[in-house]
Amino acid sequence: MPRVKGGPTTRNRRKKILKLAKGYYGAKHLLYKTAKEQVMNSLAYAYRDRRRKKRDFRKLWITRINAAARLNDLSYSRLIDGLNKAGIEVNRKMLADIAVNDAAGFAAICVQAKKAVEKAAK
Repeated sequence: MPRVKGGPTTRNRRKKILKLAKGYYGAKHLLYKTAKEQVMNSLAYAYRDRRRKKRDFRKLWITRINAAARLNDLSYSRLIDGLNKAGIEVNRKMLADIAVNDAAGFAAICVQAKKAVEKAAK
């Protein structure tokens, strides 16, 4: 059986890595070894940060809701407790959007939450 040389396969594999490294700074987009290292790190960062983004946005929404709730004399935890007791099902993303874009609507939601907390306390 004849010996198989991997010329085209190796070149294609290296071209694929260098294509992924396009736009990187310095030698990282020119030299195969450094490009491969950087591409591996970049893919790992991308994987990690796709999950991290969800956490970061939830933190942002909670911060916005808390700030708006305190303008209506409620803390974040009391607001969420009141919404649960009132049976109002709205996720944090929508609640934060309402808090930023519709202050009157958010104030009405806060009133409902306050009533539910007071009613449960009795």
